[in-house]
Amino acid sequence: MSERMFAVIGHPIGHTMSPFIHERLFALAGEEGRYTVLDVAPDELPVKIRNLNELCGYNITIPNKQAIIPYLDRLDKKAELYGSVNTVRNGSVREGFTTDPDGFLKALAGGGIPFAGNVVIVGCGGVARTFVYEAALAGCDITIAARPEDTAVRDGLAEEVRKKIAGTKVSTCLISELDEPVRQPELLVNATPVGMYPRVEAVPVSDKVIGKCPNVFDAVYNPLETRLIQKAKANGAKAVGGMAMLVWQAAVAHEIWDGTVYRTEDIDQLIEDSAAEMTKRF
Repeated sequence: MSERMFAVIGHPIGHTMSPFIHERLFALAGEEGRYTVLDVAPDELPVKIRNLNELCGYNITIPNKQAIIPYLDRLDKKAELYGSVNTVRNGSVREGFTTDPDGFLKALAGGGIPFAGNVVIVGCGGVARTFVYEAALAGCDITIAARPEDTAVRDGLAEEVRKKIAGTKVSTCLISELDEPVRQPELLVNATPVGMYPRVEAVPVSDKVIGKCPNVFDAVYNPLETRLIQKAKANGAKAVGGMAMLVWQAAVAHEIWDGTVYRTEDIDQLIEDSAAEMTKRF
């Protein structure tokens, strides 16, 4: 039997935890699979798509999440809604999925964080789209906070989700305006790279904002606990970092490829092991 091949594609893609995480997931499931890294720029896809089609499946990261779509036969509902793909299953039909939303929701659930009520999302880039759309689908009251230079992108995202998901309640503000007492979120979500290694002392919002949030999610996964997470926990808040989302979205890819369902305790251990591995590498 020929070896089952999988990969992650992106550009540039020198530093990625994907092989470590996916190889462990194959081992946990007792499935055979070799996982590699392929540097593929969007303008190279027409040439390299034949090689990608020979894989059993693959993951996609920046900047190919939209560029890959014309080369697929079908998208699942979430990938179509988002206009973004991070997982492909090859076969008689080449189908695209996005597992980021599931990774986010499972990370929140694992941390005992409710996804309801007033949700403040800091940032308006690619990862923020995941959080905004999922908050809209969950019926949350959403505030998107951004820097002054990002107001056009922020407002465009707000208008887009209003059009796509009827009844969405979404407002916008500047990050500095979160200090106003009128904004009292049940959940604060950091969708910016602020606090990421090596600038680990940076925090995306003020201590005043952190102090009034009972639940915090930070998409940054390096370091495992950002200053935002540390401050939130010191205040008694429930707080979850991005490594949980990274591992869970990878696990969902294996559900798509092989129908694998993982035990929560195994994923929790893999989150810890991935963090330890990342610390050794970076």
